[in-house]
Amino acid sequence: MIDAIQQMLERYHCQTRDEYISALREILQQIALLGLWRSKFFEHAAFYGGTALRVLYGLDRYSEDLDFSLLGPDPTFSLSPYGEALRRELSSFGFEVSFEIKRKKVDSAIESAFLKANTLQHLILIQAVPNLTSQLHPGEVLRIKLEVDTQPPGGFETESRFLLLPVPFAVKVFSLPDLFAGKMHALLCRRWKTRVKGRDWYDLVWYLGHYPRLRLSHLEARMRATGDWSESTRIDRDRLMSMVRAAIARLDVDQARQEVERYVRDKSLLELWSTDFFACIIDRLETV
Repeated sequence: MIDAIQQMLERYHCQTRDEYISALREILQQIALLGLWRSKFFEHAAFYGGTALRVLYGLDRYSEDLDFSLLGPDPTFSLSPYGEALRRELSSFGFEVSFEIKRKKVDSAIESAFLKANTLQHLILIQAVPNLTSQLHPGEVLRIKLEVDTQPPGGFETESRFLLLPVPFAVKVFSLPDLFAGKMHALLCRRWKTRVKGRDWYDLVWYLGHYPRLRLSHLEARMRATGDWSESTRIDRDRLMSMVRAAIARLDVDQARQEVERYVRDKSLLELWSTDFFACIIDRLETV
């Protein structure tokens, strides 16, 4: 195994098959970011979402997708030109993957693609304990979705963050107040019918404990873009707090806890969850 990959893997202290798979996915994600950096992708786009928060800011839960936003609207943008750069970068570290553009079934501003790798083959490559992989189907595929918003709402700021492994490189990413605004938009406006995305609520707790400042102007821009805010008045903190408290009152806490459990190593972090818990900690939110 390449030394840099060994160093990356050692940080995870894997004990179970699922932990090895999560570590493998995250290693592939970071090498994919390196490939995008080498191909000048971050001259046009910035990283955001849960994986950005985990990889660059230390969120303590696993995340599956790589989400990006163009720096300005470009309906002609395509991920296709970056596929070969991603395959080449991953191959240079021993990982053989395929790259597939997701064909749109409906008109959308989101450009999507998948990196796909054989799970068993790559667990063997990173020297996962054999008895943990013996029951794995040889055809099982590990998928990483890449999504790019080609019509981004404005009002956000970006910064450069640095990763040192597998080699030093830079990633352009939304600033933390704008990342928080994007997460709040998902929490308030995500269309999951009766399902609850517990990851949104887990991330809310993380933001409130680490970086509680949220950029209201970017949240409003996102809500106007999705039709969730059409009033002539601006969103202020009081109105935001009212919306969040209403969402807390509707929350199925048990369902939220069940949805996020597989992404969290320390399940005891979820034991405090209740509507009273969320109603209390939301007062820590700050707006800029």
